[in-house]
Amino acid sequence: MNPLTDLYAKSPDNGGTSLYDHLQHVADVAEAFARHRGMDMRIARLGAYLHDIGKVHPDFQALLRGVRPTHPLPLRHELVSLLFLPAFAREDWVALVEMVVAHHRSLREDSKKQGLLDILNPKYGIADTEELFERYATKWEEWSPLALAILRACGIETQMISADEALEALEFSINHCRTKMQPPYDWSRWKGLLVGADHIASALGSTTPERVRTFFQTPDLSWFQGRSKPLYSLSMLPTNDLRPHTLVIAPTGAGKTDYLMRRARGRVFYTLPFQASINAMYRRFCEALPEQHETIRVLHAASSLAVQSNKSFEEKLLQDKVGAAIKVLTPHQLAALICGTRGFETVALDVQGCDVILDEIHSYSGVTQAMVLEIIKVLLRLGCRVHVGSATMPSALTNAVLALLGEATTTLVTRLPNEELAKFDRHIIHKHASYESASEAIAPAIGHGEKVLVVCNRVDTAQERFDALRLEFPNVPIMLLHSRFRRQDRWKAEQELTNNFNAPASGACIVVATQVVEVSLDISFDVMITDAAPIDALIQRFGRINRRRTEETVAAKLLKHVHVIAPPKTGSVLPYNRETIERSFEQLPDGDVLHECDLQAKIDAVYPTIEPLPIDVHLAWQGEQFLLSELCHHPKSVLMEMLEIDSASCILLADKEEYLHGNSETRTMLEIPISQAAARYRLTAGMRTEQLQVGSRPIVVLDELYSPETGLQFTETDNFL
Repeated sequence: MNPLTDLYAKSPDNGGTSLYDHLQHVADVAEAFARHRGMDMRIARLGAYLHDIGKVHPDFQALLRGVRPTHPLPLRHELVSLLFLPAFAREDWVALVEMVVAHHRSLREDSKKQGLLDILNPKYGIADTEELFERYATKWEEWSPLALAILRACGIETQMISADEALEALEFSINHCRTKMQPPYDWSRWKGLLVGADHIASALGSTTPERVRTFFQTPDLSWFQGRSKPLYSLSMLPTNDLRPHTLVIAPTGAGKTDYLMRRARGRVFYTLPFQASINAMYRRFCEALPEQHETIRVLHAASSLAVQSNKSFEEKLLQDKVGAAIKVLTPHQLAALICGTRGFETVALDVQGCDVILDEIHSYSGVTQAMVLEIIKVLLRLGCRVHVGSATMPSALTNAVLALLGEATTTLVTRLPNEELAKFDRHIIHKHASYESASEAIAPAIGHGEKVLVVCNRVDTAQERFDALRLEFPNVPIMLLHSRFRRQDRWKAEQELTNNFNAPASGACIVVATQVVEVSLDISFDVMITDAAPIDALIQRFGRINRRRTEETVAAKLLKHVHVIAPPKTGSVLPYNRETIERSFEQLPDGDVLHECDLQAKIDAVYPTIEPLPIDVHLAWQGEQFLLSELCHHPKSVLMEMLEIDSASCILLADKEEYLHGNSETRTMLEIPISQAAARYRLTAGMRTEQLQVGSRPIVVLDELYSPETGLQFTETDNFL
């Protein structure tokens, strides 16, 4: 046997990468990561060589060939790796243990109870170190030389390791890990580095050496400089202020994105609330910086769809990995920082010292708003430069953010004067008692060749109005956009919306949508019909009407019409709070211009205070104190469940076989996001519902509940979900 070619890190069905090659790939990335972070590159490389060397164990190699071990104790290959510590200098052992011992499992309270201290807990495993050693070191003299041969090929000068030396190494590791269970606690940079490097190398395989050069690059953002144009008020303002943080409040179309990017000095994490707006921003960055497209990534539940048209397979796999020059994502992808869930150390090490842009921060409320404020606290601890942007932020929230950022001494605060705000008056608001009254504006608009946007608060309402409108206007292009489509169908709909329906010369059309169109979608329609909503959400919706400003339209003070439907007097107004919606509706003019300079007062009237929900008990931080034992992570987060970040999904019966046999990208394309509540209801209400045990464990729904035009339509019983 040639240990360099015949021992594997991955099974032939999963790429068949040799163990030697995998260790080299991880070492290349670990070294680059360490260089970027100013950590010891030599130790980073050694940890990469050690981390998976335990895969040489005969039982692991047999498992890769489909032969499951019969021993009752689980074989954790990373723990077997610890037996080879004597191949390395004793002064490096502490760092190496931290890189290796928990790179797959939390030391304790692991979800499968397979962390080192779980296995040594008699409640879950055994209490005897020697028994554990006997399991991992059986026939040590026969197979350990194969591991040493690989280490020597990696440049590690080592001799034979005796069983006694291996046992001593295991005991050292266990004792060191037990010291980590006592305060003061901290998070492990070495673990974060190894996990990040391992994930990249596992994704890229043989292309790792050539691709590692693109990791951790500072983007060239000069494209955003020198684009001064009076039409975009923020473009006329300098951004070379030396204060590290930024708070900018300005109307849609004022050039806020360019302004925020001009404030960035390093790698950029750009957060937005919704998938559609994230996709749009990702495309915008790729178009603006085509020579840097390999270093720009997007992260949300359907990232692979957003990149499928212009990225290689390897680039798709990188979207959630460390090292992007620019990453566009939601704040929920940063929530591991505050919750201490799996991978949080890698996220922390990746984002440390970077520029983090929190755009449209006003869009969050309740638990999410509290989460964002806590994320800001941790970002500041990590030395990040934080830049907050919004078109509609209550003064109470502004004050809370400024208090975190350090007020004017450390934060550049930018607002436009009233004379500039007046140039953004674009809408005449009309209030209506019912949808029937508001919808009377649609036919005249279509007759004048105008584009109409109908925005609904709920998916089922949007589906009903879409069905009625396509019957009423059979010869007019019409489409529906909401969250309850198969991801591949929603992606196509978003493309159709931005490329065709939104094209200025395409003529009259109707788009019916939910809140997914509110933020950062660069569409410009002529007339809007919308349900009442919180005033900040309404202002964002209004920003999709008369969005394309020109010097001529500004000079002519061109105004477009927005029709707002009053909240119902009885019944549910979900997903919003009734009092908030009613106050918001009261603040709107009727038959008059909505003046931009009046918006702040109106927003403050609706939100005189902010009361973020208390989430301290769910956090890994309390003030400056870290609460989680080092090398441990929470298997899940109550906060994440409250936010339904790990949302449920369903698939169509017709897609079941393709889902069962597809790869992760194929499965993602077939999934239809639904709430956890909807999934639980269907699983517990006696419905004939099957739940698959692969992928995201979707429930299977009947094909007749779905169409590519209208999306998933739950039964009448389901609609309240």
